[in-house]
Amino acid sequence: MERRDFLKAGAAVSATSLLPAGAFAAPFAPVPDKWRGYEIVTRIHLKGTTGVRRAWVPLPSIAASDWIKPLGDDWKIAGGTATAHRVAPYGAKILMAEWEAGAAMPAVEVRSRVATRDRAVDLTHPGAPAPMSAEQRALNLAATRLIPTDGIVKATADKITAGATGDVEKARRIYDWIVLNTYRDPTVPGCGLGDISFMLRTGNLGGKCADLNALFVGLARAAGLPARDLYGIRVALSRFGYKSLGANVQPITKAQHCRAEIWLEQFGWVPVDPADVRKVALEEPPGHLAMDNAKVAAARQTLFGAWEGNWIAYNDAHDVALPGSAGPALGFLMYPQAESAAGRADCLDAADFSYTIESREIAI
Repeated sequence: MERRDFLKAGAAVSATSLLPAGAFAAPFAPVPDKWRGYEIVTRIHLKGTTGVRRAWVPLPSIAASDWIKPLGDDWKIAGGTATAHRVAPYGAKILMAEWEAGAAMPAVEVRSRVATRDRAVDLTHPGAPAPMSAEQRALNLAATRLIPTDGIVKATADKITAGATGDVEKARRIYDWIVLNTYRDPTVPGCGLGDISFMLRTGNLGGKCADLNALFVGLARAAGLPARDLYGIRVALSRFGYKSLGANVQPITKAQHCRAEIWLEQFGWVPVDPADVRKVALEEPPGHLAMDNAKVAAARQTLFGAWEGNWIAYNDAHDVALPGSAGPALGFLMYPQAESAAGRADCLDAADFSYTIESREIAI
């Protein structure tokens, strides 16, 4: 496990200089070609019958013509009612299921179908994408409860990007800083909390995807670059041979993963995933790989501008108020949720409620 000094800004590194010559026989090179369809099935079983019970399931609500197309959702519920909602301002789609007091064996099954494909942006060929609307720019520069853009976040972003010219160089500097200064902490529950101010104040730069990619998003926004987290789940194996970057077993109940995007004026939304670089370094067999290992170097090169289409996005929402809930807003919505008169259940604790998520490839 590699950990660097707290505010040591990594110098921008040319992507072409990252790979050891001749060291990687199977290039990690996603190419936008064939669309693949996946069906994701979420099953929730609530325990007990005391009082009104509610559950929420995130539904795919990100659509982009170049890499992801939601194909529809349906559901079956035992002993209750279910309705789909859109939550402003992000437009996150959520299914809310509800059971009255005394309902026997509350359960719901949700099926979502999504088409996705590999994604890659050629950063050597600037283009002229349609401009981002003022509303979307404001939303993707805004602070959230867990992702502030002032104080230590702003100070850190300023140090990292000092002297950088243009948004591409700023973005790459922030990406490289995350890769070089953070680490994946396997003891963190789930995908992490995403409390980036706490990470920077304490100097504890370990975490998982919801921490490390949120840190990228917060630093980018503090540097004046629109950015966003995309919360989703891995649905298939990696076709590039990465054990750490795929859904390797069924069910995929614990395969949640968030990625990030940054808006670059001559390219539009650009995919990035510094958290997965740190995941490769820690988990790719035999584990605890050095940064100059061929697979780590390939991931570092590729995941600034590209990612593999074995993952689907649910939403990019923050500070999510669940419809019909009396509980607090969620920092982000990536897991199923449940609630009763006793309060919000722990979505990572099977003692509170149980759920499974499965995926399979389908014809489209």
